[in-house]
Amino acid sequence: MPIHYHLDDDHIARIVIDRPEAKNAMDMDHFFQLRSAWDRFGGEDDAWVAVITGVKDVFLVGADLKTYIPQITEHQKKISSGEVETIGGYRLDDGTKAVLRGVKLYKPIIAAVNGTCVAGGMEMLGGCDIRVAADTATFGVLEPKRGLFAGGGTTVRLPRQIPYPAAMEFLLCADQIGAQRALAMGLLNEVTHPDRLMERADDYARRIIANGPLAVRKTKESVLRGLATDMREAYRIESELAGEVFSSEDAKEGPKAFKEKRPPVWTGR
Repeated sequence: MPIHYHLDDDHIARIVIDRPEAKNAMDMDHFFQLRSAWDRFGGEDDAWVAVITGVKDVFLVGADLKTYIPQITEHQKKISSGEVETIGGYRLDDGTKAVLRGVKLYKPIIAAVNGTCVAGGMEMLGGCDIRVAADTATFGVLEPKRGLFAGGGTTVRLPRQIPYPAAMEFLLCADQIGAQRALAMGLLNEVTHPDRLMERADDYARRIIANGPLAVRKTKESVLRGLATDMREAYRIESELAGEVFSSEDAKEGPKAFKEKRPPVWTGR
């Protein structure tokens, strides 16, 4: 199965994009599989954090130009008018949900970028919270080079996540940019040797799962919902979510464990 999903005993869900014969380009079926992996991660109570990566020297290059794009362009008028909701049995929003556009997924996601991350890869990266990259990885919003549009969230998320001039260089020049430059532009948390990529991604994952899972999820929810509204409503959301956390069992367990000088035992409730 080209999209692998495995839940470790330590609450880390591991997702691997494994379609090397197409350089991890996604057709209808693989977008569906990736969307299904995110749905599974969101629905499993024991999955507290996800780490996603690719195989060999490619993270994700987005839609398959030979199959997926022709199918979409062929039906574009009907898609725009709302007449078509499925193609070949697959939902039209499988592609956008696979790259985390408009997905209400408040569990933390770590991207371990092992290689080429362009087009749809950049779109999915925008939905990831922590980004570690191999020093051999490259990044780019390449859609304009093919006369296409980055409609999976990049034009919305990227200018909100990195400085405006850096975002516009990505979006308008459509160049591939090296990992160190991407780090300097604010796109990444860390760049490391390829041999240490998963080790460094796992380090972030373990630092996250040491914290209360409910507090972590509600913190991410406050950030994402707050960014989508004005300050007044964002503060209201923050207060609402803070109330949920402070009334939880974990909020009792954390101070109790501190007092008793022992690691907390989180329940996520």
